[in-house]
Amino acid sequence: MGAFAKFTNFIAPKNSKSADGRDQWPSRAAFLLAAMGGCAGLGNMLRYPSQTFNNHGLQWFVPYLLCVFLIAMPVMVLEISIGQAYRGGCVVAFNNINHRLKGAGLSLIYIGTVVSPYFVVNLAWIMVYFRNSFKSPLPWTGRSEEFYMQDVVANVDPIPGNYSADGSSVTRYVEYPGVGVIGETVGWAIFTWFLVWASTFRGVGLTGRVVYFTVGLPVVITIILIGRSLSLENAARGVRYFWATWNGSQLSHGKIWQAACGQVFFSTGVGFGYFTSYASYNQKYSNAVMDSIVIVSSNVLFENVAAFIVYGVIGFLGITPGGGKRLGSFVVGFITLPTAVTEMPGANFWAVMLFFTLMVLGYSSAFAMVDAINTLIMDAHPHFSRPWVVTAVVVAFFCLTLPYCTEFGFYLLDGVDRWINDVGLVFVVWTECVASTTLYRWRDVVGQVGLPALLTFNGGFFGGMVLGVTIGQAVSPVAGACVGFGIFIVALIGAVLLAKTPDADAPKWWNKSVIGSRAWFIAFYSGNQLRRDLNEVVGQGRNWKIPAFWAPLIRYIAAPTLSIVYSFSYPSFYELRNDPLHIFGFAVGHIALMIIAAGLIVPRWFDILIPPPRRGEGHHDYGANVLILADDVGSTSSMEAGNGSGQEPKRRGGDDAN
Repeated sequence: MGAFAKFTNFIAPKNSKSADGRDQWPSRAAFLLAAMGGCAGLGNMLRYPSQTFNNHGLQWFVPYLLCVFLIAMPVMVLEISIGQAYRGGCVVAFNNINHRLKGAGLSLIYIGTVVSPYFVVNLAWIMVYFRNSFKSPLPWTGRSEEFYMQDVVANVDPIPGNYSADGSSVTRYVEYPGVGVIGETVGWAIFTWFLVWASTFRGVGLTGRVVYFTVGLPVVITIILIGRSLSLENAARGVRYFWATWNGSQLSHGKIWQAACGQVFFSTGVGFGYFTSYASYNQKYSNAVMDSIVIVSSNVLFENVAAFIVYGVIGFLGITPGGGKRLGSFVVGFITLPTAVTEMPGANFWAVMLFFTLMVLGYSSAFAMVDAINTLIMDAHPHFSRPWVVTAVVVAFFCLTLPYCTEFGFYLLDGVDRWINDVGLVFVVWTECVASTTLYRWRDVVGQVGLPALLTFNGGFFGGMVLGVTIGQAVSPVAGACVGFGIFIVALIGAVLLAKTPDADAPKWWNKSVIGSRAWFIAFYSGNQLRRDLNEVVGQGRNWKIPAFWAPLIRYIAAPTLSIVYSFSYPSFYELRNDPLHIFGFAVGHIALMIIAAGLIVPRWFDILIPPPRRGEGHHDYGANVLILADDVGSTSSMEAGNGSGQEPKRRGGDDAN
């Protein structure tokens, strides 16, 4: 038994502990690899190439890189910093920002809870291909599309619905006659969920070892696949479609911006909750800003390099982008790439390599999403046995997977996936941006300028976004922008006129006039104070500090951009309102909005998710410009100190309002 126990502890080591008693990653590299593994998945290998195909040309990188730098990186800094500083998962961390944001924290967990079950079905389909990759000839040779739809997905074709002649009403809804369960899909789903359980049941000590395999090996195989793809005949033609063409007119269409935003969210993983959960197991004074930039940058690099696999195949197969033909991520992964493999020498070898890589990449993303809900439960009930919690969560998620393993599961997956991303995920990230920079220490603002001024400004800020995007969709983008900006400017002027004169100092030149001082406290104080307080933890010593432009960026650039992207969802849904599964998916996406609203209105409903000693952490009564010292954050009995070196960090209690 002693030898068996030693072997078990070697394979699944017990978790290291921080000074506050919280589980801790075995190393910073383990955290970074786990976070990168959550990013690097099917969204990189399949979804990204399909988006670049549908929006072919260098113009794709305009909205894509803007979304990366203006939304993904700042939101990643927020998610990692609050998890690390407040020593808890999403609900605990957002409760520390304000007690009415527990619902916002739970909405991130909800997104992962919806995505994980159908995500595993994708992996089950990949395993069907993997099993068949050992047969010679490959069973999809000459019938790639038929093999995927008939042998793998095995769904019964739906009966189309109809609209009235003028398109104003539904005369018949789409019908799905197939209701049977597909045994092989269920079997591979069980296998995948077992892998998820085996990777997480002991906590970050075990996960920290697994990620060296789930990240390292796929990177090596990806490089090999890129070399093989680019060596194919006419591969250069496919590369030129994306790197040597420019179609600037596409930038005037909302779809390319929506596609870029959705891709960045799906591939980087912001809005799914696991970065906050993972970061809560860091050493408290780790370099959160550098880690965030490294994670996002590595993801962007990986998906753009890995996309060359598909670029080469597209050139080889003679597929031409444009002309109204669109490529879906399922088509890339299950039709385009398998078709190319059948025409390569050593087809079985390349098929095994391809689907093994897809499986490993995908399953690392799956257990990242599941670990977020494990952290939620363990935070609320630290006395629970983690293996039993993980087991219960995995069993529950498997039950949620079963509807996608049916003869209508493919269509259910399509309906839920579209709207949980376009509606739920976009709104959740929008909420992260505006709520954290509006509600954090809002009583300080009221004390300085008065409640009427604060309400006037925020009424114009939110009202301008709502009316602006509504008019932009109904009339024209220019009219919407004019109305939105107009309401915002009028509200700002009105708020400044209503405001009291602050008795605390605003930073630098803002403090040179009464108007500037009032405007500062109304428009910038909450976000800036969150930045300063977080820097007392994540910006200590030689760590990179959260920059001064971070809070205005996520509130006044990222949030309005997300509101515009969100507005495209409703016209798109109108075209699919005769499909019951899209209606269901649309409703599922909106549950995230209901969770956020419930948290704002009745925050006590969510207290069960917060340990009793920590439920009061969302109430801040410190006074304007007073820093929350590092030892106060998280309200734990003792905190580890130092930048990973065991040394007490220097205090910056005299830091100015900057």
